[in-house]
Amino acid sequence: MQAGDTAAFQTIYRRYWQPLFAVARKKLYSEENAEELIQDLFVDLWERRETLQIEDLKKYLFAAVKYKVLNHIKALLIRQKYETSTNRDGAELDFQTEDLLAYEDLNKALEQGIAHLPHKTRQIFRLNRLENQSVRQISASLSIPERTVEYHIMQSLRRLRSHLKEYVEVV
Repeated sequence: MQAGDTAAFQTIYRRYWQPLFAVARKKLYSEENAEELIQDLFVDLWERRETLQIEDLKKYLFAAVKYKVLNHIKALLIRQKYETSTNRDGAELDFQTEDLLAYEDLNKALEQGIAHLPHKTRQIFRLNRLENQSVRQISASLSIPERTVEYHIMQSLRRLRSHLKEYVEVV
């Protein structure tokens, strides 16, 4: 797939679409949102195929679903907050309580997991995943080799995956 082999990508898509969809559907309580999220995941995978270095595809995909679900819920909350603040007639909007609770639980567990990471690993994880800095940018700003940055990112993902295993089912 990394070399642009569409047949390899189609095989990956067929093998993982349904289990990834099931996880997203369970967390989002919406078939449409889950389907869109999984489609976005595969589009992103294809577009970034040349630069991604994936050791375990299954783990990568399920972790990616977890983060996409988190981002989706966060976007919903932001949109609802904006709609509430701009609602002129004072009518209360219907908040999706289940989504809000799921997001709060997952966000709390994620913050706890991040807090248990070693200082340097936590710092690099935050720069990469929360501030969207590339490995190269982090390497330059911290004056450490790119391989060291990659190592810390992998370590943080392994530990967080273990810490958050109850939130994302691996099928």
